Amino acid sequence: MILIRNLKEKIGAEVSLQGWAWNVRGSGKIKFINFRDGTGFVQVVVPADDVSPEVFEVVSRLTQESSIKVSGKVVANKRAPSGVEVLAQNVELVSPTKDYPITPKEHGVEFLMDLRHLWLRSPRQQAIMRIRHVIIRAIRDYFDDLDFTLVDSPIFTANECEGSTTLFSTEYFGEEAHLSQSGQLYAEAACMAVGKAYCFGPTFRAENSNTRRHLTEFWMVEPEVAFMDLAGNIELAQGLIQQIVRRVLDLCAQELAVLKRDLAPLEEVIAGEFPQVTYDEAVEILRAEGVDFQWGDDFGGGDETIISGKFQRPVVVTHYPTEIKPFYMKKTPKNPKTVCNMDILAPEGYGEIVGGSQREEDYEVLLAALKEDGLNPEDYKWYLDLRRFGSVPHSGFGLGLERTVAWICKLAHVRETIAFPRLPHRLYP
Repeated sequence: MILIRNLKEKIGAEVSLQGWAWNVRGSGKIKFINFRDGTGFVQVVVPADDVSPEVFEVVSRLTQESSIKVSGKVVANKRAPSGVEVLAQNVELVSPTKDYPITPKEHGVEFLMDLRHLWLRSPRQQAIMRIRHVIIRAIRDYFDDLDFTLVDSPIFTANECEGSTTLFSTEYFGEEAHLSQSGQLYAEAACMAVGKAYCFGPTFRAENSNTRRHLTEFWMVEPEVAFMDLAGNIELAQGLIQQIVRRVLDLCAQELAVLKRDLAPLEEVIAGEFPQVTYDEAVEILRAEGVDFQWGDDFGGGDETIISGKFQRPVVVTHYPTEIKPFYMKKTPKNPKTVCNMDILAPEGYGEIVGGSQREEDYEVLLAALKEDGLNPEDYKWYLDLRRFGSVPHSGFGLGLERTVAWICKLAHVRETIAFPRLPHRLYP
């Protein structure tokens, strides 16, 4: 068997394929099967004169998403999205369908979400999943090529990392545990062992937010590097984003075409350095646009859209107020009212895709910050140990996979960026 994605290499050859009939059309003398196998779509041409009456009858009765096997000759077709088509010699029915629920018409989002296990078969959803896969490969390759070590962080944790109000809690053999909000604290421990570490896995936020940017379960890659400051952190994050975009442009032309994605904004991302502004400068941008924004507030989605709209590439916003950031961020030496952090805002209204900082390396300062946040130092004893035994300056960030996929694919909502999204009111299928 051969895959559809490899058919261009088989022009003139006879091949065997297996997959599904997305739809069938045609007149009495010729049928056209829009055929898919998971790696792409190809048109299978079935002339009545070139196959047996039994085979033509099978094709005439095919229903949407029936599974079939096809054998035939690969021929070039410049008008076809894949550049080729298959002239059928035989079509074998494997399993028919009856009353397939997703028909070629408009359906409501909730209806499609209830049938997410079938909606994934559509050309659009397949394209998104393949782009997601390429992005994941690009992330892993980026860090592997820079001699990072992947260190998996636990999903069950006793510590909060991003605030107690968004914790999922569960009973854990007689004590309370939480689903991880972030692998960062553990990645910090890992970087003290291997120098450059990253974790990449699911994270959970019990945030009852129904915006287009939020999921309750999402994937995040989180590098941590010993002896790296904020400037190095920004450089590392920019390189990652540019590698992701470059790889998608190189490998996903057909998928981007299915999504009708304008490539110009993506090409701009890899054209040069990302602009940088401080939080103070970002506040001035908002005020100049007539937004009544108070210094010390965090940016909302609309604020991020205005700020990023002033730039053609992702913009790096640095030095946020200390009061709105977690305890582990290092205060700015010359201005302790701010921290040595950065967010990277994607263009085209997609907002924050990266958040990171230089971490506080001093034991006493970190201990005081824990207490100021009302946290129990005993719960973070192991984390404080990192500052007691060979502490060094270090930095890291988290990149949200689903928000990155949404931006690159230019999707209206993150629910399409993962196979089975978990939303505040969506646990099925």
